[in-house]
Amino acid sequence: MEINPSTLIGEIIAFAIMIAVTVKFIWPPLMNAIEERQRKIAEGLNAADRAHKELADADARAAEEVKRARAEAAVIIERASQQATQIVDKARGDALLEAAKVKATAQADIDNMAHRARGELRGQVAQLAIAGAEKILKREINADAHKALIEQLVAEI
Repeated sequence: MEINPSTLIGEIIAFAIMIAVTVKFIWPPLMNAIEERQRKIAEGLNAADRAHKELADADARAAEEVKRARAEAAVIIERASQQATQIVDKARGDALLEAAKVKATAQADIDNMAHRARGELRGQVAQLAIAGAEKILKREINADAHKALIEQLVAEI
């Protein structure tokens, strides 16, 4: 195949027309599609970065909330422990007071009973003494008999 100048010029003109048509009609929509795609990709990357930052912020806030909740729980547990200690101490104090009252009441009852028993014993001793004196006076005063009566009284007491 021979290349002559008119064919070459015709091919150059056809190529130029094809470049002009491509630049005028095909290139702008193609560039717009590429730019739109780049813009969407950039927006997606920005959205992913924002989501990543928001996730990190949310994790930090969640960690802070957990830390705060643990601190509050520790305070509540400490208060509960103090209250329990106070309740136990108060109950112990109340029990000691009640025990002291019961002991004092029991001691007073014991003292009263001992006093009554002493009084009754004095009365019985007095009756025995009187009975012994009556027996002694009814009999003749004799040292041996008197000694036997005293021994009998001592045995009865």
